[in-house]
Amino acid sequence: MSNEALAVVAEDAVAELARAREKILEQLSRVIVGQQEVIEQLLIGLLSNGHCLLEGVPGLAKTLMVSTLAQTLNLEFSRIQFTPDLMPADITGTEVIQENRSTGSREYRFLPGPLFANVILADEINRTPPKTQAALLEAMQERHVTVGRTRHHLPEPFYVLATQNPIEQEGTYPLPEAQQDRFMLKIFVAYPRFEEEMEIARRTTSGPLPQVEPVLSAPDILRLQQIVRQVPISDHLVRYTLSLVRQTRVGEPGVPEHVGRYVTWGAGPRAVQFLILGAKARALLYGRPYVACEDLQVLAKPVLRHRLVLNFAAESENVTADDIIDWLLAHTPTREDELFKDARFQAILAS
Repeated sequence: MSNEALAVVAEDAVAELARAREKILEQLSRVIVGQQEVIEQLLIGLLSNGHCLLEGVPGLAKTLMVSTLAQTLNLEFSRIQFTPDLMPADITGTEVIQENRSTGSREYRFLPGPLFANVILADEINRTPPKTQAALLEAMQERHVTVGRTRHHLPEPFYVLATQNPIEQEGTYPLPEAQQDRFMLKIFVAYPRFEEEMEIARRTTSGPLPQVEPVLSAPDILRLQQIVRQVPISDHLVRYTLSLVRQTRVGEPGVPEHVGRYVTWGAGPRAVQFLILGAKARALLYGRPYVACEDLQVLAKPVLRHRLVLNFAAESENVTADDIIDWLLAHTPTREDELFKDARFQAILAS
């Protein structure tokens, strides 16, 4: 395809996706009140072909939000309630012996588990043992499951949204930091504002919830996932992203003292990749065929917050990962000439 034809395709896709975003938000607003930022981040994760980890207390409509989003995208939805007795075969599927009535012989037949859907809600992932968590994370990364000696490919698109409860940690199996790194975004679902909660109370106590209409289809999403990767980003913004992430790596050149005081381990290269991909998806959602610095800054927290391991000093002073990221955003120059002037960033760029 020529550059001119590619530009036309990209221009059409940008306009299509901007329209689709408005339609999706309109459909979701029939059922979900507020949570615009959460919904936007869910769309960014889907278009970037990543997965998301949602954290919030019970009763904030996380399940309803995800299932409704799947309906608007015309995707098959599957919910898995993770429990301490859940085994890997319960989610991946298993082989059973079935008799062939025509020949009388017996043969193995694979029965797919709930992972074989487009949108997977892994509810309370921190309540199931590590063996089952690992089975889910392997499927997320490899996009297939292996049962016996046979590999079974998962449907595309394949989008996992795992939830975890920040309270009642006793008897749970928290995801290690290395496994959290598999998730592109960690999204905090907050309590609704007063006006939003009043509207929720009105809607949910007066009658059935309205139905939503599909806006996109699976082939549309797969095509848009490919277009996201074609969105251009300047070398300056790539260097800005690297500077932002590399400042979290304690012990490396150019790491600020403020970060070294509170952080034990920083973010790896996957954070850079996801930050750039997410910024490209966000640019398309807002009708822009290019990445702006604002896209990177908005996604810095959901991309980085679960990749920073804080030490005891941070815990004792109530310093959170979001506080560290806010400090980095405030102290990292956005202009390229300012980046090159600062000796600390010269050390980062040269390392």
